[in-house]
Amino acid sequence: MNIVYAVLIVVMFIFFSGIRIVRPTHRGLIERLGKYNRFANAGFNWVIPMIENIYMVNVTEQMVDAEPQEIITNDNLNARVDAQVYFKVKADEENVKNSLYSVNNYKWQIVNLARTTLRNIIGTLTLKSANSERGKINSELHKTLCDETGSWGIEIVRTELKEIDPPKDVQETMNKVVKAENEKIAAVDFATAAETFADGARRAEIKKAEGVRQAKILEAQGEAEAIMLVNEAAEKFFVGNAQILRKLQAVENALMHNSKIVVPSNAQLINMVGEMAGVIPIEKEKKQ
Repeated sequence: MNIVYAVLIVVMFIFFSGIRIVRPTHRGLIERLGKYNRFANAGFNWVIPMIENIYMVNVTEQMVDAEPQEIITNDNLNARVDAQVYFKVKADEENVKNSLYSVNNYKWQIVNLARTTLRNIIGTLTLKSANSERGKINSELHKTLCDETGSWGIEIVRTELKEIDPPKDVQETMNKVVKAENEKIAAVDFATAAETFADGARRAEIKKAEGVRQAKILEAQGEAEAIMLVNEAAEKFFVGNAQILRKLQAVENALMHNSKIVVPSNAQLINMVGEMAGVIPIEKEKKQ
């Protein structure tokens, strides 16, 4: 009985010592005596103690920093460049095996590959174009990493440029250029606004002049019509009596200025005014 208990204890010890629990974020590769044996999915797995070993591989998305480096651009300026690479190991058995057996320390390899690729890409660009074409740089870096790591069992999810910083003196010069450009744009906008205001004022003056012109035209037309009426009256009432018409006009002008004029009672002008008013002048009686 003691031997049975001893054997049972040994068996229980071997069983419990061989239990391996694989988390959902990992996959496992089980090796027996140094040779790949089988694939361990998430959940309960059992290995033979001291004969089999399990190696865990993280299959979630991970990030590595390519670390800042100085890169000489095409216009011979030193730019400080840093980037991040996001990747993950594919969860199927073949790719998990490749990530462990086809490459030694894939994280370290990705960092160095990203640094080399960035030097090759940015070295062909000027500093200005490198800053303005970040999307293009990211695309080229992502494509190169995908091509180079295709046999590593990993997927390059995306790449991001963290910074492309020029030297301090170059940055100050660029800031001055940007400031000058902004001031130039502001000056152009101010000149455009002033021109618009001047154009509006000119149009207003033109409208005002048009109004004055129209008023003068109407006034002239009124005067012309008045003269026409006067001429018609003259032709009607003063035919052959132009001298009397002139006397009436002289009296009208004098009365407008409150002037006093003495006209003889027997004058022909008095008789004419009376006739126009419908009054027959009364002759004075001759003295006996």
